[in-house]
Amino acid sequence: MKINQFARLEVDFETELTELQRIHFIETTDIVTQSPTEVLAALLHLCYPEMPTQQGVDFKLSTLLVDAHTNTYDFIQNEHEISQAHFYNLAMQLLQFEVDLDFSLDNPTAAMSKMALPFIAAMQLTTKDLLHAWYLLLTTHTKNGQVFLDYLTTKGYFAELSKQTDLPKPLFFNGKAQAVFDTTQLIREVVYVESDQDTDHDGKRDLLKAEILRPVETDDGLSVPVLYTASPYNQGTNDEDGAKLTHNVDVPLQKKPVITPTLAELDAAQPAKVDLPPKRVPNGVATHAEQSFARESSYTLNDYFLARGFAVVYAAGIGTMESDGFRTTGDPEETTSTVAIIEWLAGDRQAFTNKTDNDLIEAWWSNGHTAITGRSYLGTLAIAAATSGVKGLDTIISEAAISSWYDYYRENGLVIAPGGFQGEDADVLAEETFSRQKQASDYYPIKADWLASLEQMGRDQDRETGNYTPFWDARNYLKQLKNIKADIMMIHGLNDWNVKPKNVWKLWRGLQSLPVQQKLILHQGQHIYINNFRSVDYTDIVNLWLSNKLMGVDNHANDILPDVLVQDNTKPETWDTYTDWGNSDAYLTYHFDENQLLEKASATNTVQFTDHLTDDAFSAYKSDYATWRHDLMTATDSPMSSNRLLFKSAPLDHELVLGGRPQLKLRVASSQDVGLLSVRLVDYGKAKRLSVSPQLISRHALDEGFRWREDDLKEFALTKASDAKLISLGHINLQNLANAYQTNEIVPNQFYDLTLGLQPTVFRLLKGHQVGVIVYATDMEMTVRGNQAITYQLDLANCSIELPLQSK
Repeated sequence: MKINQFARLEVDFETELTELQRIHFIETTDIVTQSPTEVLAALLHLCYPEMPTQQGVDFKLSTLLVDAHTNTYDFIQNEHEISQAHFYNLAMQLLQFEVDLDFSLDNPTAAMSKMALPFIAAMQLTTKDLLHAWYLLLTTHTKNGQVFLDYLTTKGYFAELSKQTDLPKPLFFNGKAQAVFDTTQLIREVVYVESDQDTDHDGKRDLLKAEILRPVETDDGLSVPVLYTASPYNQGTNDEDGAKLTHNVDVPLQKKPVITPTLAELDAAQPAKVDLPPKRVPNGVATHAEQSFARESSYTLNDYFLARGFAVVYAAGIGTMESDGFRTTGDPEETTSTVAIIEWLAGDRQAFTNKTDNDLIEAWWSNGHTAITGRSYLGTLAIAAATSGVKGLDTIISEAAISSWYDYYRENGLVIAPGGFQGEDADVLAEETFSRQKQASDYYPIKADWLASLEQMGRDQDRETGNYTPFWDARNYLKQLKNIKADIMMIHGLNDWNVKPKNVWKLWRGLQSLPVQQKLILHQGQHIYINNFRSVDYTDIVNLWLSNKLMGVDNHANDILPDVLVQDNTKPETWDTYTDWGNSDAYLTYHFDENQLLEKASATNTVQFTDHLTDDAFSAYKSDYATWRHDLMTATDSPMSSNRLLFKSAPLDHELVLGGRPQLKLRVASSQDVGLLSVRLVDYGKAKRLSVSPQLISRHALDEGFRWREDDLKEFALTKASDAKLISLGHINLQNLANAYQTNEIVPNQFYDLTLGLQPTVFRLLKGHQVGVIVYATDMEMTVRGNQAITYQLDLANCSIELPLQSK
């Protein structure tokens, strides 16, 4: 077990005393004149707020050992010297670690060192040492994934304290907001924000439903910052209708006409802005909303902050239940819809208590500082909003987010499915999230117009060519990066084949020249969130960040948090810090030879493979991706040996860390006037590898506050040994050799040169492992599957791969 903490502040002793006094673990700084045993007894008695009597506290203390022969209750009855071992035996038990299972009473700091837990060096503790060690303890993570002070909070520490004293709200300790707000008293209300759009063309500006949760203290004049989650799924989804609309991918790759548009021409093809209906004229003014709700579709990271003095707003956007408009999947209209909520929170837009009476309501309880949180589509809309440069948006936390929708549904002139969703496209997602459909009285009057809009989207998304067109250009947020004023924290999985790593890579690289703060966290998971992991203090990281960005706490978050934090792929619970991602000029180049990757070019021959499978094999593979992946990557005796080319390096004589985007150069010929190539970069070598899905450690183990919501505690674990691990992949249409928006002719059996960038990565290759490159055509999980009788040839003398090496 290893517990990594990156958000803990190191402060001087005077600051520690001030903060301990602020949270009432000490009442006066004169405590330094008392004996260590007296101070320890006083501190320990505050650790059991759930015990109403002194006898109950004494009993709890009697269950903790300071050494093999003495329990804590007996120890503090008399004056004793407090050794390092005494204190940390006690501390480890308070942190929920078990004697003999997790640490030894003979040497607790040995286990602490192994787990990366902090401890002080003093062998005999003075009162000053003890107070310093206690401050450190309060900021240290328990075995179950939260800092000790948060653990005490979930037991009622601040709840009991608030009965005795007037606690400041918000309250900060070690640079982070504390859970001192009563979540049982949250105010829940609904407003309808008027946006600058009319996407359903009904002659009225769209009204957007927003669900608000805010502390009851706001009614007494407290202004609070807002965490806003723009979730198109928030009001429900139409899963069956989306499934019916899903596209057939068992179709042949079609020849495309030769076209050579420029990016400027694509940009010029965007639709002209239309005149909007007039704004609604307010009929009255309300101070409180008239509509409430029982339970929102919550996000656990937001739940964590609701107990810490933040308000939370959920809005599903245009085309969702009880809002106006149509779904448009990622275009500027959806950005407008997302931004409208922020403008209302900042006091720059009007909203109403319902959709008919035009009674105006302001976000008077907001301090004007907003962050957007969310994963996947939710994080995507965070990026979209940031590129608007809207006032009041101070930061976004985008997890597994799309930076260009072309890179989600297309790649290099090919229709590409997000992993796990073959046949999905922009129109399918629009239909799935068009929750206005769930209310018949709202839906039927607009049904014909919606279906026409959906049909037009299906045409505009252009599944026939897979090219980058004006439709996709309008959904490319990377074009507007220069407008960003908000600081950005990005989180992405290096094994996320849904929203592939290229999305966060392009965003990260594009932000480098902008005057905003940016942080990047890369984990080894798939399309997941990581705020319930034990090995990294993610919620503390975000707390430090948001306390700084939204509440103005001078906690040095920009400097303390690593610029790039990457989970190691070979060792459990290990996180490495870097100054950048993919900035090194160092590369390892391999040249292709028959079945080999060599560091020096030597090949002169050509090799070939066919894309055609037997009917039985084709049918089996398209319904069993796991078997297809296994057979594709199996090095020997593979049923797909004639349907792919596999090249492997010699075993590595030293460890390598790849970092950045591998670049492949190939000279290829197709037997027909169409063709596609798919490529996988593979780590070959027998080893136990981390699972790409986190394993459950303990259900409902993470309390988000006192008697509040919970989350499961999870972590990645080593799986049984395997022979190979996918590192990266890439796809290209051979008619798009230059770029994704211009097409070329293919003459059968004529060789063409291409360069293919694979998905960016950070990956540790162990000594003795081999680098593998698999070249094939149809990707059962992602490309069209025409099962065409196409033979491909590679001219090995002109094939190579550059692997970027990660630098610190």
